[in-house]
Amino acid sequence: MILQDCTMDEFTAYLQKTKTIVFPYGTIEEHGSHLPLNTDTISISEALYMAEKERDFFLAPPIHYGVCTSNGNHPGTIRITAETLRRLTSDLVRDAYTKGLRNFLLVSGHGGSLHMEAIKEVAEILINELGDIRLAVFSPYEMLIKELFGLCETENDGHAGELETSMVLAISAGLVKGRAKEEYPRFPKPFIVRDKVRYWQGGVWGNPEKASEEKGRRAIKIIADKIIELIDRIGVVEGF
Repeated sequence: MILQDCTMDEFTAYLQKTKTIVFPYGTIEEHGSHLPLNTDTISISEALYMAEKERDFFLAPPIHYGVCTSNGNHPGTIRITAETLRRLTSDLVRDAYTKGLRNFLLVSGHGGSLHMEAIKEVAEILINELGDIRLAVFSPYEMLIKELFGLCETENDGHAGELETSMVLAISAGLVKGRAKEEYPRFPKPFIVRDKVRYWQGGVWGNPEKASEEKGRRAIKIIADKIIELIDRIGVVEGF
């Protein structure tokens, strides 16, 4: 059930069928010179739409903003703080809980470490405060690294590279504006630098030129299948 499309009567009726809701997280951030700013959002949304056709759950509208650090200074990136993301996540889950939802899957198309830690931190608090809640936090770039990047020819693929370009091609080829060149960030780790664009001018991590629509379709299905598995498990996992 697409949450924003249903009436309050439909919500109440569907609640008798499922008490599971999925909150998707995306970003508005640069994805090179060739991909749209909402690449994270549309990629995870596509997988969720596939899963929604196969299983009963409420699919909430995506949260379009996230915590972006490495590319926070690049043109087009509009970011929020980890504090804002924690508060937003807490408010959404708590209020959905008061409406009768009990199983919560927090799915992020953005895999940034601070972004994911903010969501997980809130989940740890809520699992202890709300006695009968079930929570899962999922990013494909944490749980499906082998499966997804195994599709790639690029050895060290990442942000706006072969994989993400392939997924956008599969969703809507017209959104891909040419192909940026192969590039990798050159941050002088462990130092934290202020001018991140200086060390990562094109905002690409990988080789978009090796992307294909077929790889993208396979990647999205891998993610959708994992989401379906988590939906099946979230109502029966012991130890909450």
